[in-house]
Amino acid sequence: MAGIGWLPGERDTRPPATQDDLDAAVAALAGRPVAVLTGAGLSTDSGLPDYRGPDAQPRNPITYSQFVSSPEFRRHYWARNHVGWHQVHTTEPNEGHYALARLEASGIVTGVITQNVDRLHERAGSVNVIDLHGHYQLIRCLNCGATMTRDELDVRLQELNPGFLERVTELGDIEIAPDADAVLAQTEDFVIADCPVCGGILKPDIVFFGESVPPATVQAAFALVDASSALLVAGTSLAVMSGLRFVRHAAQLGLPIVLVNRGLTRGDGLATVRLNAGTSEVLSYLEQQLPRPAAGAS
Repeated sequence: MAGIGWLPGERDTRPPATQDDLDAAVAALAGRPVAVLTGAGLSTDSGLPDYRGPDAQPRNPITYSQFVSSPEFRRHYWARNHVGWHQVHTTEPNEGHYALARLEASGIVTGVITQNVDRLHERAGSVNVIDLHGHYQLIRCLNCGATMTRDELDVRLQELNPGFLERVTELGDIEIAPDADAVLAQTEDFVIADCPVCGGILKPDIVFFGESVPPATVQAAFALVDASSALLVAGTSLAVMSGLRFVRHAAQLGLPIVLVNRGLTRGDGLATVRLNAGTSEVLSYLEQQLPRPAAGAS
């Protein structure tokens, strides 16, 4: 059964992917419209650490209940996010992101379902992207529903907290996380911004732990898999059901599944081809090797 013996961050004892493994991945995907599912491991080559990779540091992300019920947790979250956003929003896509964008432009990739909130797929040029867990660039009021961009919120946070970024940078007390967050010890004096319309609680349009992915987003992701003939999974341990369910769905449909990740995943037992390798290298190789659809082919 898939997942037996799996632990988050556990190292894969299998050897690194060989040329035979790469050839098998190409054979499994060739001539098929491919849906793609990505996770934090895809962005590590852009300088963003992942959550559950073999070298990932233990993390305790804030939960939705903590965020809405505790002003202290909200202050701590926004202080960390304020620092983390200034790093993440200037992070550049890596070759893995660009390879997927080119594969979509060539008609091989039908779209990307991403568990990441970093918007790097869009910045690389991918068009059909389903942000499964939302993204960091939109802010929403939990009371009245008013929205603003993260850039607009940044102006307010800098006005409310002059010199904060410079102080924490000098302390060196920064560790960036994949969700535009950062780990900070000194957050007691940070002033959070309330909704300018109603004074309510502002929250990133991101699915926190303890929240559910919006049903419409889930339906769109399932529809993308249904409209494809193969599934490529890159850079995720599939530790949470929000991503694993699409791998299980593809397996139930009998689709070939190519899974690329460093470290074990909960989907290993469902994979047609399992590559113990970095995502950028494999995606670049697939982009070079997969045949383009013939002109006029549907």
